[in-house]
Amino acid sequence: MKNNNYTKTFLFLFFFPINFFPQGSWERIKSPTEQFLRTVHFVDSVYGWVAGDSGVIFHSSDGGISWTIQDSKTSNNIYDLFFLNRELGWAAAWEVSNFPFGTEVLKTTNGGENWIKPPQPEADIFISCILFNDPINGWMGGRPHALLRTTDGGISWKQADIDSSTFSHFPVQDIKFYNSKFGYASGGVFEYAGVMWRTTNGGDYWYVIDPVSAPIDPIWQIHIYDSTNVMGVGGDFEFFGVGMIRSSDGGLNWNYEYIGMNGVAFDIDFRTDYEAWSTLGFERKLIYSLDSGLTWNPIETADSSIIYDITFPDSLHGFGVGRDGAIIKYKFPLINSSSGMKAVVSADYKLQQNYPNPFNPVTKIKYSIPEDGFIKLAVYNLLGEEVAIIVNEHKNAGSFEFEFNAEDLPSGIYIYSLETINFKATRKMILLR
Repeated sequence: MKNNNYTKTFLFLFFFPINFFPQGSWERIKSPTEQFLRTVHFVDSVYGWVAGDSGVIFHSSDGGISWTIQDSKTSNNIYDLFFLNRELGWAAAWEVSNFPFGTEVLKTTNGGENWIKPPQPEADIFISCILFNDPINGWMGGRPHALLRTTDGGISWKQADIDSSTFSHFPVQDIKFYNSKFGYASGGVFEYAGVMWRTTNGGDYWYVIDPVSAPIDPIWQIHIYDSTNVMGVGGDFEFFGVGMIRSSDGGLNWNYEYIGMNGVAFDIDFRTDYEAWSTLGFERKLIYSLDSGLTWNPIETADSSIIYDITFPDSLHGFGVGRDGAIIKYKFPLINSSSGMKAVVSADYKLQQNYPNPFNPVTKIKYSIPEDGFIKLAVYNLLGEEVAIIVNEHKNAGSFEFEFNAEDLPSGIYIYSLETINFKATRKMILLR
């Protein structure tokens, strides 16, 4: 039975309207295969790889215009691949036909021209995600439970130390690190519970979410905003639809909510600090947010493609892959402005996270604008009431830093907003006395 106690949300989702540039669109591009493509990874706007069923790996060096097949040395389905740069990469395939069953880890040091199989992890582990922080330190996650670490470039793997909470040993779907110390993992079991893990010491030890706050659906992917704010996406395809979990205190406490859309969110990536995209797989839809993931809108996928994995190597380029060899590519929008029709890179406008955060009572706020114009930088409480105006004047293009003193305000969560004639963005900050 689903429990609606988990559908908690932050008040500012309802009280703080935000307007942004319109989102771009997607087109389906020519694919070299009809196999199910499960994973896509681009290290920059031109160098990328797609991989999937029957061991297929294809490489593009021209931004997806053309693709070259690579010999993966396996015919097993590839579930994830990761490249640290244009040369060094890894992939994980499932061996389910021949004993011993488990995962084949593949590695390349020359951009996929040659793939090798280093010593494999123990049998009966099936890896869903793989990433490396540098050439020697890497992580893998999978099922029935696997949170594995390597410190020798993938030659050997060791299970991580995890606390003994109720959901500690559930399957792992995604792993992300904010820096060398702070990281998160997500996963869960369908029809039972979802799980979030966190580490504060580089993965030497992982803490699992309190069962009271655990989501009721698996969490498929994670996005880390900054040192305190993180979210994950998932959902329930039978009844409640897309679900999202959020923490604003570094993973100590979590809130899970349904956003009122059918389907399950299988992946998420941010094109800019404010524009996010998520895939809904068999719903044949993508959803996008123009306010850093607070509110979402759906669009149909190009040619009704079933898309599961998505990536943005930069603010102008994005790619997604899915069933029947589907590859889609992001098309940047043209924006109407007072000076006529022109392309605007919203990433040129930046409102950065305040530092320190939480703060008491002084914090610094930085922003950048690419053109001259009237600027308003203001602070609001969770009821949407304006409590302070930091900037309210014409500014020349450039980067700016302002000190905000909240000495007269009570402890709590506040929203600060940057607004110009062409742009509006918000961020959350915490005053903690």
